Amino acid sequence: MSKPDKKNDELEQYDVNSILADHVLSDLLKERRSERRWRWIKRLAFSGMGVGLFAVYLAFYASSLGYKLMPSAEIVAIVNVSGSIGAGQLASAEELVPVLEKVFHSPKVKAVALNIDSPGGQPFESERIAETLDRLKRETGKIVYAFIGNTGASAAYMLALHADRIIAGRYSMVGSIGAIIAGWDFHKLAEKWDINQRIYASGVHKNMLNPFAAMSKESEEKAQQMVDQMALVFAKEFQEKRKGKIREGFNYTTGEIWGGEQALEIGLIDEIGTIESVVNREWHLPTHDFGPTNKSKGFFPQFSAQIMKTVLSWAN
Repeated sequence: MSKPDKKNDELEQYDVNSILADHVLSDLLKERRSERRWRWIKRLAFSGMGVGLFAVYLAFYASSLGYKLMPSAEIVAIVNVSGSIGAGQLASAEELVPVLEKVFHSPKVKAVALNIDSPGGQPFESERIAETLDRLKRETGKIVYAFIGNTGASAAYMLALHADRIIAGRYSMVGSIGAIIAGWDFHKLAEKWDINQRIYASGVHKNMLNPFAAMSKESEEKAQQMVDQMALVFAKEFQEKRKGKIREGFNYTTGEIWGGEQALEIGLIDEIGTIESVVNREWHLPTHDFGPTNKSKGFFPQFSAQIMKTVLSWAN
């Protein structure tokens, strides 16, 4: 009888060991699954934190570049014309035309406010912007107000003429209707130091703006003729755009600048006001600044700015 008992004991011990092994294995598998689960949870948590921090970085970086997410409700779009108007400048056709296209074709934009603070610049560059403005007004029927800040002179005032209404502050400087060609004259200094320049020109006026050569009487007359012609075109455009608002017999083409109140008195502008007061009175809508604005210099500014433009175009 002892042998069977021993066999049964061995079987029972085997069963116990098997059960214990199963429990150990089960616990081990549960622990491994728990470790994997927590590992994934940690990965997802860190990934979420990374995405969140990157989103915060993009938001702050976009703000530093002057970009803002467009509101969902109707808005008045602000388009900035800041500094000298010219190719390669912030107030250039290259910068402003794409902004104007985006603004006028946005269904959320109720009206457009040109925020002008510029002493003028290159008339052709202003002409390019103005023609785009006229075309977009015809295509969309949207109203445009020009707001002159500290200064709206020369080519900047020329651009303001293409708005439906011109507003300036009491302390704004407005006008300078005319044209100018400026250059240096170093020919006497060159003569003093016995410096001569070899010049091979194909015509009598080809070298007329060379600062190291004395200008001939014929070239002086030609330069003045060019200035007078450009001033005449500017004056004609001014008279057409401000017809019925300016004084008869008043000389507007002296090239001078007038303060806001006098500019209103003689018909250069339509009213005294600010962008905040007029927008609130006319539309009761929030404004949204579309730029263009100075870009942050940081690392790879052009590449970063292009990324921000792409991201914000998706968001809008």
